[in-house]
Order: sequence, then C-alpha cells, then structure tokens
Amino acid sequence: MTSQPMAGQPRAGTLPGTSADADDRQPQTGRRRPVGGQRSNVLTIALLACAAYFLLPLAWLVIASTKSNSDLFSTFGLWFAHFNLVGNLRDVFTFQGGIYISWLRNTIFYAVTSGVGAAALATAAGYAFAKLHFPGGNALFAIVLGAIMVPLTALAIPTYLLFSKVGLTNTPWAIILPSLVSPFGVYLMRIYAADAIPDSLLESARIDGASEARIFFSVALRLLAPGFVTVLLFALVATWNNYFLPLIMLNSPQYFPLTVGLAQWQSTSAAGSGSQALFSMVITGSLVSIIPLVVAFLFLQRYWQSGLATGGVKQ
Repeated sequence: MTSQPMAGQPRAGTLPGTSADADDRQPQTGRRRPVGGQRSNVLTIALLACAAYFLLPLAWLVIASTKSNSDLFSTFGLWFAHFNLVGNLRDVFTFQGGIYISWLRNTIFYAVTSGVGAAALATAAGYAFAKLHFPGGNALFAIVLGAIMVPLTALAIPTYLLFSKVGLTNTPWAIILPSLVSPFGVYLMRIYAADAIPDSLLESARIDGASEARIFFSVALRLLAPGFVTVLLFALVATWNNYFLPLIMLNSPQYFPLTVGLAQWQSTSAAGSGSQALFSMVITGSLVSIIPLVVAFLFLQRYWQSGLATGGVKQ
C-alpha cells in the first residue's frame, strides 16, 4: 500500500515553497475568469459598433432608394414600403434630358484620369526620393510632408485665381490638373519603395548596363504595383467625392460631376418650388454613384495582397 502525504507536508518530488506545494495549501475555490476573454468581448462589441456605424447609413440609402417621395416622409426609414426602385431609376436617368448620365460620365473621366495621373506621378516621385540620391532631396521631401498638412479647402481659392488667369476655369482641366498632385501619395510611395525594392536588385541592373529609366520601368515599377494601386484608389475616391473644387471651378451643368449635380437637385428640392419629387431622385442617384467605387475596390483589391518580384538578382 502506498502512503499518502500528511497535510502540510510537500508531495514527493517537490520542494517546499515551490508552486506545486503552494497549490496544495491553497483552498480549492472558484477560478477567476481570464482577462483575455473579457478583453476579446470588449473588442467584439467595439467592432460591432463600428460595423453598425458604417453599414447603417448604407442600409438606409438602399432602403430609401426603393421608396417614392411620399413614402420617404411617411414610413420608417430603416424598413421598406412600396417598392419603387425601377421608377426612381427611370426618373434619374431621364430627368432634364438625361443629364445624370452626363454627370456620371464626367465623374468617371475626372476620377480615372486624375487617379491614374496622380498614382503615376506619386510612384515616380516616391521611387526617386527612396532610391535616387540627389542634392536637395531631403529638403524637397520635407516640403512634400509640409504640403500634406495644408487642407485642400485652403488651396481652393488660390487655385481658382491661378486658373482664371490662364483661362482654364469652367473646363475639365480645372478639375484634372489640381487632382494630379498628391503629396500623401508621394509620401506613401516613398515609404513603400524603400522596403519593396532591394538595393542589390538595382545594383545588379546597373552592372548589366541598364539605364535608370529602364530600371524604373522594367524592374521597379513591377515591384511597386501594389503601392501604385493603393495610391490609385486613394486618388480615385478623392476625385470622385470632390465637391468644393468643382463647385468653384465649374459654371456649366454639362461639366458638373455627380457631387455638384446631385447637390443642385437637392437645393432645388429644398427650395420647395414644386419639385419635391427630386428627393427620391437624389437618394437613388447617390446609390447609383457609389456602385462604380464598390466595383473598383472589388476588382483592384487582389493587387493589394503582396508585391510580386518578377525580376531577380543575377546568379
């Protein structure tokens, strides 16, 4: 028969004062809940609150776009009433001779042209700041960082005065040219290029006799593709949602983007001049305006995964 240790004596193989001995002397009471579980519950609640904050306006927009103008003010906002989405879409695309289609076309043209141009310039500038050492490079990059701190609204009036001197106001160039400058895009691409492009790869290309232009277009640009797409999406969204710059630059409705055009419809409805039906058109037009952005994000998100190194150091 095996003898059991007496109370207060340590178990065989343990030393007095060790954790095992302390466990024997402690009373078996209920264990405390782990702190990690409570923290995860708090984070889950916070994430659900953030998701509700972002998704509830979208849900309201989708539901409201299916209502007639009278149902917008007589029914609960987060539930459906008489389904009138087809009629709202027909009114949006046929009102005022189909000017909404012109606004949509203008917005796509402004956003794509400005987005591609801004991403290309930011990629070239970021690569130059990160990998090409030239006099005054740090000072120029400090100016770029300073430009990030300047709000765009503070530059709107000076930009308008400058463009009015050269006769470019009320033209598409008044929207495209200012949107090509992206200080944040330059900063982002400089940080990305510093880590994404190995110096040994550039040195190998230089030893092989490649020029700097060929190195950039044949080697560096492929490695910078994920960063290029990121800056492209930032510039695309910024130009698509830009309201203040087109408002002060454009006078002709034929050049309006969706932001200014829908705001014009909204102001007409708020004036109450017999055009209250425009409320449902403004909401439906806003829903249609976000669909291209959603498609762009879904299509381009695969390029964000990682940079694919298509070249390599010479063996």
